[in-house]
Order: sequence, then C-alpha cells, then structure tokens
Amino acid sequence: LPLFQSSSLLWPRMVNSQQEEEKPQTLSIQEGENVTMNCSYKSTISSLQWYRQDSGRGPVSIILIRTNEREKPSGRLRATLDTANRRSSLSISASQTADTATYFCATDAQFSPGTCSSYTNLSVAAA
Repeated sequence: LPLFQSSSLLWPRMVNSQQEEEKPQTLSIQEGENVTMNCSYKSTISSLQWYRQDSGRGPVSIILIRTNEREKPSGRLRATLDTANRRSSLSISASQTADTATYFCATDAQFSPGTCSSYTNLSVAAA
C-alpha cells in the first residue's frame, strides 16, 4: 500500500469482531446486504477520511468527515464519527458487486508506520 505523508492510516475492524488484534479482515456478503466497518484512532483529530482501494490500484478517498459532524451521508455510503470514543464507522447500504474492494480510514494526524498492519477486504457476491 502506498504511504501517506500527512495522514495516519487506521485499519478498520468489523462490527462484532471478537479479535482485538488488528490484522487483515475479509468480509464476504451477498449483493443487496448492508455492511458496516469500524476503525479507531488514538490522537486528537480535525477530520477523518475513508478510502477504498480496488485491486491493482491506488487508494481513493470516498468520504471525509470532520469532528463537528457526527454523521455524513454520501449516496449509499454513510460515515459516522464518535470523537468521545475515538471511533468512526463506514456503512454501505444495498451493497453491489462493484463495492468489492479494500477499505480503510486515515486521520489528519502525522503518519505512523506502526499503524500499517491491517485493512478490510470486502467481497460482495452476486445475489
């Protein structure tokens, strides 16, 4: 994965995941299902971005949420930000096969190499 000089990459954890260890996650769902991915951060931030990365391509920012926003919808996507608990979530409603990608979040904090250890691979199968 390319490194972001001005961002701290934070790797999402899946809802209901029992594992605290942040490692690659693979989530397989059926087309039409809703999905939510979570990530957490450790420092004070002013904004957080969610990225998607298609196989063989670089990451693309898909939604940015600022600390004065609790929720930000964007089409079928919805990001939430809980600054009290330092968490964010990304929800995709009515998933499509085109949503198959790798998802992760990044803050405006300084990049920390130790955070590049996990991400979520989402696979959406045709119904």
